[in-house]
Amino acid sequence: MYAEPDLTGVTVDTTAPVLVTGATGYVAGWIVKGLLDAGVTVRAAVRDPRNTAKIQHLVDFAEKSPGAIEFFAADLLTEGSYTEAMAGCRIVFHTASPFTTRVDDPQRELVDPAVQGTRSVLESANANPSVQRVVLTSSCAAIYTDATDCAAAPHGRLTEDVWNTTASLDYQPYSYSKLLAEKAAWEIADAQSRWRLVVINPSLVIGPAANTQPTSESFSIVRQLGDGTLRWGAPRAGLGVVDVRDLARAHIAAAYLPHAHGRHIVSGHETDVLELGRVLLPRFGDRFPLPRRALPKPLVWLAAPSAGLTRTFVSRNVGVAWHADNTKSRHELGMVYRPLRQSMEDMFEQLVERGTFTARA
Repeated sequence: MYAEPDLTGVTVDTTAPVLVTGATGYVAGWIVKGLLDAGVTVRAAVRDPRNTAKIQHLVDFAEKSPGAIEFFAADLLTEGSYTEAMAGCRIVFHTASPFTTRVDDPQRELVDPAVQGTRSVLESANANPSVQRVVLTSSCAAIYTDATDCAAAPHGRLTEDVWNTTASLDYQPYSYSKLLAEKAAWEIADAQSRWRLVVINPSLVIGPAANTQPTSESFSIVRQLGDGTLRWGAPRAGLGVVDVRDLARAHIAAAYLPHAHGRHIVSGHETDVLELGRVLLPRFGDRFPLPRRALPKPLVWLAAPSAGLTRTFVSRNVGVAWHADNTKSRHELGMVYRPLRQSMEDMFEQLVERGTFTARA
């Protein structure tokens, strides 16, 4: 098993159950494992608890840990769907939200489930007197849309005070959905004083999945790095990344550290797509067609439509450095981020083990 979330410095309360929405997700899986290993009873909210293929990894985690797991059926678009699972919980982790860039109807497929789901969970928290804290998985996408947005931020670095002002239903609708969902969360939280909202804003999440069929968009990027799609070169599209296990640790710290409050940029490294491939070269470069050079920006711009990108996106991200300030996560949540190479190697190795790529003879 790959190195797991390190909860050093976090005292986890095991006297009450906690709710994790979207428990089978990429990030949620490691949160659940960290909680179970700490001895917590986890209420796992999933679409269909009868789908054993989707929940088996969580069952396996529970069987090997001092904690326990209970499954509840819930849906983001069904009002009151989380009420039963939340009863008696002091902590609620709301991780459930769609993450994809390939949609036909952004309002229906991204915005509605993100916003309505957040409202449903937080209104259930309002109605449940046991809830003391809600940890929301937001995103750096609620802070910015393109790497060019960093230039307008304080001292050229994104901070927790910055909000996304450039995304819309027509351009980067995923970012728009995360913005609206987090705004809705703060609106509900600020209207009451019984429970505290703590928000986690991760950059692109990388690292191995806890389940066998990860669906996160980041796996699409890594598959292209290894399957030959980018053999002739990769774009230097600026972005931030964070290991999924570090991100799980940030969520648990946000839930249990008494002083945790507000938003937290959780991002371990400032990098770009080419560099994600290059860090894999020492270990995998002799077996897989990893990118070794940068694609010229004019070429990326010309080819953008055939690659599923807009030319606006290329103009605003390729060849543009991404910068964000993770100071608050380090000081308030005690975050120590693992090396980029370790995260990428663990993620790539997992895909190799599952037969995703064909190695050179």
